[in-house]
Amino acid sequence: MLEAPIADLARGTTIASVTTLLPDGTPMTHPLWIDTDGEHLLLNTEIHRRKFKNVERDPRVTVMMVDPKNPYAYVEIRGHVTETVTGPEARAHIDTLAQKYMGRDYPGTIESERVILKVTPDRQHVR
Repeated sequence: MLEAPIADLARGTTIASVTTLLPDGTPMTHPLWIDTDGEHLLLNTEIHRRKFKNVERDPRVTVMMVDPKNPYAYVEIRGHVTETVTGPEARAHIDTLAQKYMGRDYPGTIESERVILKVTPDRQHVR
């Protein structure tokens, strides 16, 4: 279960910094929209993207969110991707995220297939 401050930020319009590991072990960080089901952090990407290939190979991730009301307050979640969801559910989820962040369905071009990455926390830090 996610700690309340983490779930609150993930339910809002906070942009998450998501770090995955490249094949040589170098960390790679991307800003992403984020969501939660209360137990997992939910990220949405496409299967052709490097971040997806990284978590297929090594499911460890770090997610950091800064409280938009207080730039000195942040949360860090170290965990791993325990499940991926593709198909209509992942496609609908990107529209849900776009509605939350932009007020409209996802306007981007989908080049391959959308995928939800469910991140299970191993360590949660609230500051």
